[in-house]
Amino acid sequence: MVRALGIAAAAVGLMGAAPEPDWRPLDPENTLVIGTTKGQVIVELRPEFAPKGVERIRLLAREGVYNGLQFHRVIDGFVAQTGNPDNRDGGTSAHPDLPPEFSFRIAPELAAVAVERSDAREGFVGATPFQAVSSGEQARGSDTRLRGWGAYCAGVVGMGRQAAPDSANSEIFFMRAPARRLDHEYTVVGRVVAGREAIQGVAVGEPPKMPDLMLKVRVLADIPEAERPRIEVAETRGPAFQAKVAALKRERGAAFSICDVEVPIRLR
Repeated sequence: MVRALGIAAAAVGLMGAAPEPDWRPLDPENTLVIGTTKGQVIVELRPEFAPKGVERIRLLAREGVYNGLQFHRVIDGFVAQTGNPDNRDGGTSAHPDLPPEFSFRIAPELAAVAVERSDAREGFVGATPFQAVSSGEQARGSDTRLRGWGAYCAGVVGMGRQAAPDSANSEIFFMRAPARRLDHEYTVVGRVVAGREAIQGVAVGEPPKMPDLMLKVRVLADIPEAERPRIEVAETRGPAFQAKVAALKRERGAAFSICDVEVPIRLR
């Protein structure tokens, strides 16, 4: 079995053997399987957050652009960056730069709200955390879609860019720790659901002396059925996950953060 799935047993221990609808499969068209020199990483992409960014990442994976690229900038307690064809900041693909996708509007039933405050809401779309305007602010407009943005918690995947907001192209970065100052500043495209220990294990440096690599990046839908990693992800709108969040909120009180919440996985 893949190295990344070693965390699955611990995840099941957190949730217990939960019946449906507490688990869901990954969408093959919106899942990246990344083989790295430190192990396999599985990313759930969220086109609800960034349709153009997700489309670009799928395209580059299918073109083979990401294969063999270095983690060229890795900062302990912050990020692991990769995805530049020249293996340094500023490199781009043959495709045009993308517009910023720093916020989104989605149907409210797609979201699992975990925190409701007077000034904001926080929760998950799939495994990816978000923050949104408060219910009161939302109610002042005629648009009933939830207005939010990705929350840069550990494991979240974003698109790198240069100084200009519309300069994202091919670079991606993986959060090694929360950094909410990035919210509203960089496009969120999804979150690592398995293999975060591989991201934590890549060599640190700007650039590292011996950089780790993304050996092969594939869209799950393009992998033969018999070779696909077989995992399910906790349904964040399900009762078991909601109970887990409620218990954490009681335990941590005012110190609770959406970034404290892990989204478990299990083997199928």
